[in-house]
Amino acid sequence: MQRSTDRICTTHVGSLARPPALLDLMKAAAAGQPVDPAELARQERLAVTDVVARQRAAGLDVISDGEQAKTGFFAYIGERLSGFEPRPGRDPLAGFRAEIDSFPEYYEQYLKGAMTGGMAAPAVPLGCTGPVSYIGHERLRRDLDLLRAAAGEAGPDAVFVCAVAPSGVGGNEYYPTEADYLDAVADALHEEYAAIVAAGFTLQIDDPFLTDVFSYHPGTRAEKLEKARLYVTAINRGLRGIPRERVRLHTCYGINEGPRVHDAPLADYVDILFTIQAGAFSFEAANPRHEHVYHVFESVRPPQDAVLLPGVISHATSIVEHPDTIADRIVRFAELAGRQNVVASADCGFSSQATYTPEIHPTIVWAKFEALAEGARRATARLWP
Repeated sequence: MQRSTDRICTTHVGSLARPPALLDLMKAAAAGQPVDPAELARQERLAVTDVVARQRAAGLDVISDGEQAKTGFFAYIGERLSGFEPRPGRDPLAGFRAEIDSFPEYYEQYLKGAMTGGMAAPAVPLGCTGPVSYIGHERLRRDLDLLRAAAGEAGPDAVFVCAVAPSGVGGNEYYPTEADYLDAVADALHEEYAAIVAAGFTLQIDDPFLTDVFSYHPGTRAEKLEKARLYVTAINRGLRGIPRERVRLHTCYGINEGPRVHDAPLADYVDILFTIQAGAFSFEAANPRHEHVYHVFESVRPPQDAVLLPGVISHATSIVEHPDTIADRIVRFAELAGRQNVVASADCGFSSQATYTPEIHPTIVWAKFEALAEGARRATARLWP
C-alpha cells in the first residue's frame, strides 16, 4: 500500500468519464445492435491509454484505468457472473426512496440526466435464479492487459483496479438464506479479486451498499448491524488469502449532487467498517455533508498499519477546491492519524456510470486533480517542514 513516507501522496476513487466514441459503442451493444469487436477493443485501448496519461499529467501518484470499459461500477458484473437474470421491472434507485421522497421535485429533475438516468447502457437490476459462478475471466484479462499496457512497469502501490462488493451484485431468488447467497457471490468474486492482485495491481473494493444499511434500512440499530455484518463477512470471505496491504476499501453514499439528508454519519458504522480485511479505507470527507468526519478520528483508531484515503476533493460540486483548502483537510487527518498514514483522495468517482452527461464536466475533474496534487504539496510543506 502506498504510504506517505516523506510527502503526502495522491489518488482518487477510480471511475472517470468515458470518451463519446466508446460510449457510442456501449450504447449500441446495449441496444442489441451489431458492434465490431475490433473497433470496440481499439476504442477501449485508446480510452485507457489516454486516461492513464491524464492522471499522471495531473500529478496523481496512485492511478486506475478509470473503469473505461465498464458500463457502471456495479452494472458490469452482469457480464461476469452466471446464475443471474435481468429484472427490468425493478427500480435500481429503490434503496434511495427516503431521500427521493423528501425532495421529489428536485429529484424528478435531477434523475432525468444524472446517475442511472444518464447512462449510455441502462443499469438493469439482477435477480439470482441459479448457482453463482465466475465466468468473466476473458473480459477481466482484457481489462488488466489494457491497464498494464498503459501503466507500464508501475508496481501495485501505484496502480489500483476497482471491483464491486458482494452486496452490490443483485437480489437473491435462489439460495435458502441471504447469508448463503452472499457466500456464493463472495466465492465467485474471489476469482476476480485474486486475479487483479495476481496481475500486479492493488484491489479496490467498491461498497456504497454498507453505508446504505445505516442510511436507509428501516430496522433497529441491532438489525442494521446484523445486516452490515453479513455484508462485511461476505467481503472478507471474498478476500481470503489476499494480503491486506494489496486491498483498499471504498465506501460512499450512492447519490452525488443532492440534499443527501439521509446520509448516515461515518461514526455510525466506522467500527464495523474497520473489521474489513483491507489495508486502506476511502471515504467521503470533502463535501458539506461529511467534511466534519475528521472528528471521528479524535476517538477512533484505524486498524494497525491501515492507511486512510479521505476525500479532500468532492464529486458533488463543480467548484474546484482551492489548494490551501485541500491542504487544510489533509493536515487535519494527518495530525490525527499520522502523516505517514494519509493519502489524499476524492470523495467518490467522477463517472460511476458510463454516461454522456457526467455531473462534473471532465475538464473540471482534471482541474480538481491538479488542485489535489498542489494541495498535497502544500500539506507536505507543513507536515515535513
